[in-house]
This record gives sequence, structure tokens and C-alpha cells, in this order.
Amino acid sequence: MTKPAKNTICLWYDGDAEEAARFYAETFPDSSVDAVHLAPGNFPSGKKGDVLTVEFTVMGIPCIGLNGGPEVKHNWAFSFQVATVDQAETDRYWNAIVGNGGEEVECGWCKDKWGVSWQITPIALTKAITDPDIAAAKRAFDAMLKMKKIDIAVIEAAHRG
Repeated sequence: MTKPAKNTICLWYDGDAEEAARFYAETFPDSSVDAVHLAPGNFPSGKKGDVLTVEFTVMGIPCIGLNGGPEVKHNWAFSFQVATVDQAETDRYWNAIVGNGGEEVECGWCKDKWGVSWQITPIALTKAITDPDIAAAKRAFDAMLKMKKIDIAVIEAAHRG
């Protein structure tokens, strides 16, 4: 690490930070695995020479994966929100996450197999539910509440009334 980012997201994993980082790097643009650091000595959830931390970037956001062990679990109090431009991009990210051992949640949320939450959010949804026309925004919002993966055509139809 030559010059660390001033602010970095640290995500806790149970021994599989490198696997997660490599999945994110393969799935999302502007993503990479930047460094893998081995433990210089034994630690509570591993031994000397195991992967301790992984520096990676997810869509331009610097992150560190810490192999801290099974004690701490991810929850949806933290999520990555991915703004998508169309249904194909929405489907691609959603299917990559869910299809790699993840799970569908609701309202455009899903979890990857490591428990990290993702909001796959079409820009069309954000525009529809923030429309100054409150009735149109509510129709789109109500349609979203019935979905897991967001269907842009259904959101747009509900927004139009």
C-alpha cells in the first residue's frame, strides 16, 4: 500500500475475503483486487501465512476485506447501491449476485453469498419514486414494494398510471 485512501470501507469475512473480492472484480466495472496481505503471525481466526486482509475496489470505491472469522455477520444496515441504466444491466448484476449463491430479498435488494447486501437500483426507479407528482411517485413506489428484482417496464407503467 503506497498511499492508502483517506476513507476505506472495511468488510468482515469469515476467511473468504479474497474470493469475495475476486467475484466483485469480475462482476462490476471499475473494480479490482489490489493487494492480498498474509498474516505475519497467528490470529484468532487463522494462522501465520493465511490471508488476513484484501485491498480491493468495487466500482471505484476502495475497500478492505478482513478475514476476521465467524463472529460478525453482515446485515442490511450496510449495502452497496448500484445505479443501473436499463433492464439488461439490472438483470446482469442481480443474476450475477443471486446466481453465485446469493439470495433475493425485496425492493431491488439482494445478498451475495458472503451476506453483503446490494441494492440493484435502476435510475428509472429512482426518478419515478422521486417525481414531484406525488400520485405518480406513489404508484411507482407501490409497484416496487411488490418486487424483488426491479422490473423497469412495470415501474414505468405504474408511474404513467
